Parts: sequence; C-alpha cells; structure tokens
Amino acid sequence: VQLQASGGGLVQAGGSLRLSCVASGMLFDVGAMGWYRQAPGKERELVAAITGSGNTVYADSVKGRFTISGYGSSNTQRTLYLQMNSLKPEDTAVYYCHAMTPPNRDYWGQGTQVTVSS
Repeated sequence: VQLQASGGGLVQAGGSLRLSCVASGMLFDVGAMGWYRQAPGKERELVAAITGSGNTVYADSVKGRFTISGYGSSNTQRTLYLQMNSLKPEDTAVYYCHAMTPPNRDYWGQGTQVTVSS
C-alpha cells in the first residue's frame, strides 16, 4: 500500500484547506483509513478516520470543522479527503495519511505541512 498526500499550505485563521491522499497498491484488505497530525514537540495524534462501511471518528478538537470523506471501493486506487474549515493556529502541524491492514499493519504517507497564521 502506497499513500501520497497533498493539499497542505499556508492559510489564515478562519480559512479552509482540503487535503487529498491517493492510496494505491493492494487495497483489498485495507480497513480503516484516516488522517493523523503531528505538531512540533508533540506526539502524533488521530484527526479523523473512516471505515469501508462509512463510519467516521473525529478528534474532539476538530469536530464540526473537519470532514473526512472518500475511501472508495477500488482494490487498486482510492482517494481520501480531509476538508478543513474554520482553521485555527493550533491546527498547524504535519498531516499524515494512514491506512491499516489486518492484523494491525500500518501504512503512512509522507506528510503534508499545514500552517495556520493568526
């Protein structure tokens, strides 16, 4: 499984960005897919995740502002999105696309920088 994230950038507080993640390879047994972020000096944290059945989970700090979508059904290529609205300076971080296959193997994209200025 290969993950390629894009869409990061510099935006003012209150603005919006949409991140994209193209997943390719053998995707038939991919379970949940999602986005994590890591700010300087902090641990990587879950932002949002989605399953094949459409169930989603969000970090409390982004609920109501971020929306995860995509996932898809192809076994060879999918695109995952993260729509981020009402961005805050504390959303500044490197955002990573993530996928998991059984039993618990993790795949990570290369990360895309999101910087929110106040």
